[in-house]
Amino acid sequence: MLYTTEDIAQHNTKASCWIVVDDKVYDVTDFVGDHPGGEDILLQFAGTNITSVLKDPQFQVHSDAAYDLLQEYCIGTVHPDSVTMKKVVDKPIYTKSKQDREFLDLRKPLFPQLWNATYSKKFYLEQVHRPRYTPYYVPYFPDPLLDVLSRTSWYMVPTIWLPFVVYQLYCSLHAPFGAVSSTFTAFAGGILFWTLFEYVMHRFLFHLDDLLPDHPIALLLHFTLHGIHHHMPMDRMRLVMPPALTAILSIPVFRLAHGLFIPTIAYGVVAGAFFGYVCYDMVHYYLHHAQVIETHFKEMKRYHLAHHYKDYESGFGITSKIWDYIFGTVLVYD
Repeated sequence: MLYTTEDIAQHNTKASCWIVVDDKVYDVTDFVGDHPGGEDILLQFAGTNITSVLKDPQFQVHSDAAYDLLQEYCIGTVHPDSVTMKKVVDKPIYTKSKQDREFLDLRKPLFPQLWNATYSKKFYLEQVHRPRYTPYYVPYFPDPLLDVLSRTSWYMVPTIWLPFVVYQLYCSLHAPFGAVSSTFTAFAGGILFWTLFEYVMHRFLFHLDDLLPDHPIALLLHFTLHGIHHHMPMDRMRLVMPPALTAILSIPVFRLAHGLFIPTIAYGVVAGAFFGYVCYDMVHYYLHHAQVIETHFKEMKRYHLAHHYKDYESGFGITSKIWDYIFGTVLVYD
């Protein structure tokens, strides 16, 4: 359909937000609240042509994946005369490429589709790293009770794990040779350990792309662990780690701590590691779904979004870049 610039300019609020890119008109109203850069940035350009803005380093140069996502909101084009032509219809044109249809149907449970998939590893990796946005919840399992295990609200992480941290600190203080100084030192060491564990897990487990076997089960496991987050990075219910998965991944941490240290130190290290984990998941959610403060977090938000939308093979730090610098995986995006 054809729209005049006058008509487009009227859609400049959160309730009705249109933008123009390369003379195509997009109704991004449903996406405003989940825009990775925050709704304020998007709303300041509502009702205008943002073609040049998308390429401006000041606002973050947008990747091909971002342009692919944008196509889902195309409703028409700008009228050449742009004077008197008025809106004809309201219904958005939902477009999907042939490859999208061959990958995952985001209106159906995902697990059965992946379980029965026959596509190659190469095709899977190409598709899973093309971010998609849906204004509705996409179930992972067909069974509602089982599906509960695949999703987690952000507040469940501190609710479940902070009491566990307190309990570990209590055990540390009351273990043989327990003392405030040793507990505090072990706690700080646990936090430092978590920052390294965060990096190693993100780089060598979640992004085990090159060494991933070309087998449907391997692709299913990859998608379950982290691929689902890269394919739908703005899904609020799958942004923090489900408690069951956290418990499984924490087993090596328990064994390592209690195998290397006396109980008072081991408990303190575990407390620090889990406190670091809580901070990690909260920061991760904050970077995706908040208008972050300028100090530190604004830069980390740009850094992490560049990992999602530009180069998923670098920039593995979430809370900081320290281990990216040490291991030479700093993501350069300017």
